[in-house]
Amino acid sequence: MYLIGDYHTHTVFSHGKGTIRQNAEAALKKGLKEIAICDHGPGHYLYGVKKENIPRMREEIDRLNEEFGPKGLRILLGVEANLTGYDGSIDMVDKLIELTDILIMGYHYGVTPNSLYDGIGMYIRNPLSKVLPLGRESMLELNTRAFIKAINQFPIDFISHPGSKAKVDIKTLAREAAKVGTALEINSKHSQLSVESIRIAASEDVEFIINSDAHSPEDVGNIDEALKRVELAGLPLHRIKNVRV
Repeated sequence: MYLIGDYHTHTVFSHGKGTIRQNAEAALKKGLKEIAICDHGPGHYLYGVKKENIPRMREEIDRLNEEFGPKGLRILLGVEANLTGYDGSIDMVDKLIELTDILIMGYHYGVTPNSLYDGIGMYIRNPLSKVLPLGRESMLELNTRAFIKAINQFPIDFISHPGSKAKVDIKTLAREAAKVGTALEINSKHSQLSVESIRIAASEDVEFIINSDAHSPEDVGNIDEALKRVELAGLPLHRIKNVRV
């Protein structure tokens, strides 16, 4: 098998260590056909890309594509948007989404929530539900509904590491994601999707995507850990969008 593209990489525009060019050079060296630069959305107060930098990144990627395109590599501008509210809100507005080629979304700590209610859920109830049984089921349902609302409101290509930061009903999420054409990510940097989650999600007609979540150029295209989970779960490779056999 071979990897067509790595659609989840970070740069110095958020908390990655490399530049867009350096990530592109690493992708080209590893034989990829595409790479997506998906720095954290602007709502992440620790690592988020500045809103004013997204148009700059668009211009830089357009210039770099003139250089790398003839060499066989396409560079995509993306954002790893953050879920900011249980109503499905994310930290990307339409005018910024229009500048991107790909939109991914995940649940992260370090995000400015929309309201006090959202903040209590994200920073108090959600962490507590991982260690205390009280309220665990209601939090699971709340998290799952928030993801489903988001993918029904925004053109999200895939959900990054679903279940990693906030537990979700992966079967329900997979079923609803399949309806709108949103894929689920098997992330090589995070533990999700886990072997068990892959098996559960695979019972639905959802698509998968496998990515490095590289935070440095040398990790671009490194999907070894995620691929181990794919093999243990028995997921057919043809169900992974960016893999060819």
